[in-house]
Amino acid sequence: MELRQLHHFVALAEERQFTRAARRVNIVQSALSTSIRALERELDAPLFVRSTRDVRLTGAGEIFLEKARLAIEAVRDARSAVAEVQGLKRGTLKIGTVQSLPAFLDLPLLLARFHQRHPGIEIRLIQGSSSALADRTRAGGIDAAFFPVGTHLTDLVTTMIACDEVVLACPRGHPLEGLTGVALEAIKDFPFVDFETGWGTRRLVDGRFGDAGIGRHTAFEVSDLDTMLKLVSLGLGIALLPETVVVARDPDIGMARLSSPELCWELVVAHLPVAGPGTPVAAFLSLLHESLVITDTAQLPEA
Repeated sequence: MELRQLHHFVALAEERQFTRAARRVNIVQSALSTSIRALERELDAPLFVRSTRDVRLTGAGEIFLEKARLAIEAVRDARSAVAEVQGLKRGTLKIGTVQSLPAFLDLPLLLARFHQRHPGIEIRLIQGSSSALADRTRAGGIDAAFFPVGTHLTDLVTTMIACDEVVLACPRGHPLEGLTGVALEAIKDFPFVDFETGWGTRRLVDGRFGDAGIGRHTAFEVSDLDTMLKLVSLGLGIALLPETVVVARDPDIGMARLSSPELCWELVVAHLPVAGPGTPVAAFLSLLHESLVITDTAQLPEA
């Protein structure tokens, strides 16, 4: 059964005459008759009582007319919904992020600007670890995600938003404060405050120590930056964090620099290949591009 057959049937049911119905759907009368007969064969029921002057619906035809009109209306609504999504009048944008982005990107402001441009698009914000966000992006549960990378993501499209040197955060007055060229061997015996396993920054730090063959002791494992910085400021451990975060977040935090090669913390936006410019995620990536160009912090390709 094809949609065109439903249109043919409804036209004949309403016009009650083959010539007028054929003219209405812009086909010849013989083609209309063939279409109606094929529909009746498929339904295994006569839909019309034919006479030399006109046609009228059978009982089965009366019931089928109601359903055919509903089906045609449903298809019309579906086409309208698709057109609205393509025109960015409706739809959903799902953004994933790790914590503590404001030092690098004002995501709430970016989402507010997107909402101003596309008020009909529902915005959902999901927080999580880098690995969890990457997995949900792969599965299509998130349209675009911001997270630091500790490994190369070959199955997602990624663009760097920021690259920041990783420094050692310590309490004020700590023996390491103010030092430069600090080797990993020199800090391995200090207690560390770390993010949970699987978080991007944790993977980055674990990878550097692992590559050097150096062990260390994680005294505290946390899931938010504020708790981490508070523990460090109280002298309960040291942490390795992006320099911008250490400088911006807490006056009670001291800093030391590691020896070369520098450890770089990279923030990326990751997403599946974007189907076309009419999608919410493509519009969001385009706005992100504009924002980064305005602030002169990075460049993104056109989405």
